[in-house]
Amino acid sequence: MSQPVLFTPFRVRNLELANRIVIAPMCQYSAENGCMTDWHMIHLGQLALSGAALLTMEATAVVPEGRITFADVGLYDDATEAAMARTLEAIRRWSDIPIAVQLAHAGRKASTEVPWRGGTQFPPDHLHGWQTEAPSEIAFSSNYVPPTALDREGLKRVRDGFATAAVRAARIGIDAVQLHGAHGYLLHQFLSPLSNQRSDEYGGSIENRMRFPLEVFDAVRAALPSDRTVTMRVSATDWIEGGLDVDQVITFVQMLEARGCDAIHVSSGGLHPAQQIPVGPSYQVPLARAIKSAVNMPVVAVGLITEPTQAEAIVATGDADLIAIARAALYDPRWPWHAAAALGGQVKAASQYLRCQPSQFKSLFVT
Repeated sequence: MSQPVLFTPFRVRNLELANRIVIAPMCQYSAENGCMTDWHMIHLGQLALSGAALLTMEATAVVPEGRITFADVGLYDDATEAAMARTLEAIRRWSDIPIAVQLAHAGRKASTEVPWRGGTQFPPDHLHGWQTEAPSEIAFSSNYVPPTALDREGLKRVRDGFATAAVRAARIGIDAVQLHGAHGYLLHQFLSPLSNQRSDEYGGSIENRMRFPLEVFDAVRAALPSDRTVTMRVSATDWIEGGLDVDQVITFVQMLEARGCDAIHVSSGGLHPAQQIPVGPSYQVPLARAIKSAVNMPVVAVGLITEPTQAEAIVATGDADLIAIARAALYDPRWPWHAAAALGGQVKAASQYLRCQPSQFKSLFVT
C-alpha cells in the first residue's frame, strides 16, 4: 500500500519536514515577565514527541507592549532570550523535531487579562496593563481603551523589534520564524481598512496598508541567515463587510512571495467583534485553496482539522501542502500517531515509547 500523502516528506527552504503535519502556535499565558517557565517545557516537550513534522512555539512578543497579556512570552531582552534558550535546550535533549517561533505584536488587542479570567482589557494604569498602540486610534471594541497611533518613531521601534527578536531566535538555534499577520493583531491591523484609517503612506489603498507588514518582513528576512526559513500567518478575510478579503490578501501574499517568503499559513478573522464566521470542519480550507492557486510557495491550512481522513484529503487534493493542528493537539498530543495508524502511515517516536505500538500497527513507527 502506498504511503498516504499526509506522511510524505516536504521541504520548506532548507527545512526538511518528515510529514505534512505542523503544530500551530498556541498561547499558554504562563510566562513571567515575558520569560518562558517550566510549564513551557512540559507543554512544548510533549508536543515535540507528537510525531508532527514541525513545532511552532506560541505568539512571542517582540516588544513588551506587544504582548496580548501580561503572561505572554516575549523575545525582547536577554532574560526572555535566556528563558527560551533553556526551554529549547531541554526539548532538544530528547527530540530532533524542527522548531519555529511565531513573532508577534498584539497592537490594540494587547494589555488584557488571561482568557480563563475573562480576557478583558486592562487600562494603562492597571498593575498588569499598559497603553496599547496601533495603526490608528480605533479601539477593538467599546470596552477597550483607544490605542495610540504609531508615529514614524514608533513604526521604526516596532520594525526593529521584529528584526532584533529574529536575531535572538537565530542565536538560540530556532529553525524557522513565522510572522503573525493574522487574528486582529498589529500586522493584520495595518492590512485591514477597518482598523487602519491612516492618511499617510501606510493607509488607504491595499498597497499602502500592506507597506508596514512588508517592511517588517523585509527587516526580519535581512536579519536572518539566508538559509533560515521565514513564513507568515495571515487572516485571509475579516468575515465582515468592508473588511479585508481574500482578494486583497492574495495581493499581499504575492508581494511576500516576491520578497522571499517561504510559506504562508492561512487562517482568518480576529479583527472585529462583529465578525460572522461560518465555523465548521475545514471552514478555512477554501481560503487556503484560493491563495494556493495564486502563489507558488507552500501553503498551510488550519482550522477545525480534526480527523485523519480530513487532513489527508486536504493535502492529497492539493488544497494545501501542509495542515496545522492546534486545539486538536492540546486534546490529543499524539494526534499524528493516531492519524498514521488510521491511514497506514509512519511517524517517528521516542525509543522510550516504542513498546506501546499495538500489534496491529507493526509498521506504525519509523525505526
